[in-house]
Amino acid sequence: MRRAIEHAWDLSPKQAIQLQQGLRSRVVTTDDFAAVQRVAGVDVGFEQGGTVTRAAVAVLELPGLSLVESQVARQPTRFPYIPGLLSFREVPAVLEAFERLSNRPDLLVCDGQGIAHPRRIGIASHLGLILDLPSLGVGKTRLVGRYAEPPQTKGAWTPLEDDRDTIGAVLRTRAGVKPVFISPGHRIGLESAVRYTLLCTPRFRLPEPVRQAHRLASQTR
Repeated sequence: MRRAIEHAWDLSPKQAIQLQQGLRSRVVTTDDFAAVQRVAGVDVGFEQGGTVTRAAVAVLELPGLSLVESQVARQPTRFPYIPGLLSFREVPAVLEAFERLSNRPDLLVCDGQGIAHPRRIGIASHLGLILDLPSLGVGKTRLVGRYAEPPQTKGAWTPLEDDRDTIGAVLRTRAGVKPVFISPGHRIGLESAVRYTLLCTPRFRLPEPVRQAHRLASQTR
């Protein structure tokens, strides 16, 4: 799959932060896409005590959410676990999984953050920039920001704010269940990110593309 951006991955944490600061101005947080027919869920797990990164991509069709294709890639883990820099630990293996796909997705849904990130460029934004694809992040926990608890009904959400910026939505994807933290990654606005998250989440707390990618990323050989 064609990459819009290429950069080195063998960086120090300081260099990684500098790269994030340089890339953040290229992130687009308004809708810039046509019809969405295929959605790719992205998740990453680790094997052998964290020394091997296992990345999974599951492509599902909309609106039925049937599986079109899935791919898994393994690579040695080359970057330490540092909150805010997870894309440097995970994305190299994710890119290898994407290279194996036969079907180019129209939207990426990542287990992680988009702009709901201290430097406004989490894994969903970083991956969206590299692949030049609309992307959004679905975080199970908050990385940054403040919010009011949303109502208990499915589809209810409240803004996630940091300083004076609205950086995401705290969305109830299932009635009476903990909300998830939605944020635009790249080439999508917040309202569309919420809408597509709900379209991909008919029954459970997490979107179906992410759930299927998680199962693949969590399996051992």
